[in-house]
Amino acid sequence: MELVVQPLGRSFAVEAGDNLLEVLQANGVPVSYSCRAGRCGTCRCKLVEGKVLESAGDAKLTNPGGGSHVLACMSVLTESCVVEIPEPDEIVAHPARILKASVVAIEDLTHDIKRLVLKSAKPLSFSAGQYAILQFTPEHIRPYSMAGVADDDTLEFHIRKVPGGRVTGYVFDTLRLGDAVRVSGPMGTAYLRRKHEGPVLCIAGGTGLAPVLSIVRAATALKMTNPIHLYFGVRSSADIYGQAWLDELAQRNPNLHVHVVIATNEPGTRHRLGLVTDAVSADWSDLRGWRAYLCGAPPMVEAATLIAKARGIAMEHIYADAFYASPD
Repeated sequence: MELVVQPLGRSFAVEAGDNLLEVLQANGVPVSYSCRAGRCGTCRCKLVEGKVLESAGDAKLTNPGGGSHVLACMSVLTESCVVEIPEPDEIVAHPARILKASVVAIEDLTHDIKRLVLKSAKPLSFSAGQYAILQFTPEHIRPYSMAGVADDDTLEFHIRKVPGGRVTGYVFDTLRLGDAVRVSGPMGTAYLRRKHEGPVLCIAGGTGLAPVLSIVRAATALKMTNPIHLYFGVRSSADIYGQAWLDELAQRNPNLHVHVVIATNEPGTRHRLGLVTDAVSADWSDLRGWRAYLCGAPPMVEAATLIAKARGIAMEHIYADAFYASPD
């Protein structure tokens, strides 16, 4: 059996039963990873030819079918395969960690969004745009994106209250300063590609601004010169937050252009009206050579993905972690 790795053009002898991630690492192939347990999504790669047995959840045999994506850590080789890994400049390796942190700040950002700041004795290594699992109690666990950068001495999260939500209700009504929180991560593939030098499109809906802020803050700190167009979509003016942060970043980074878009009709507002995806569609007809970071509710992310793809951004350069609200 043989494993061929694209775009490197390298091949290796393998045996049935070999774990794909372990084979890649044993042969010095640069590949992203974190949790090694099928949760973080970081080791996602494309299966071009052949079949693998995926062991995450119910075991299933996967073949390309037009180009299936699999998690290398959960994929067992069953025959000769061709896989495609992300470009070498996109590789990150932050071994998953579990940290004990405490609440040092809980602040209102809007009527239904709080800023939660945690402090831990040990730092969490992550790439801008990734997220972590926060465990407030054994019964209150949810993923949230970091809004800061790894060099910060605290971890910042933006949490919107879900009507009837058990976890967000706990954060809003019960969580207090000094309370302990377990942080597990990092996770996610929508992280900043630091070596990309072309234009960048960021689309955030609601608290999707948190990972986008992380990305823009990191790009600014790194003095990246990419033109960055950040579109922030909200339901109404009452849902806008972080304007001071965005203004300060725009002052520090002349390449950053911020567009706030309000969905409801509010005459006299200084912001644009309509859907954030419509604003992007109206502003750009050709996005070839761009990278896109999309963060927010699944319908917005799906619509934004279609627009980005239709305007020339390759699917492998569209990075998205949709936010799935949970009622419990």
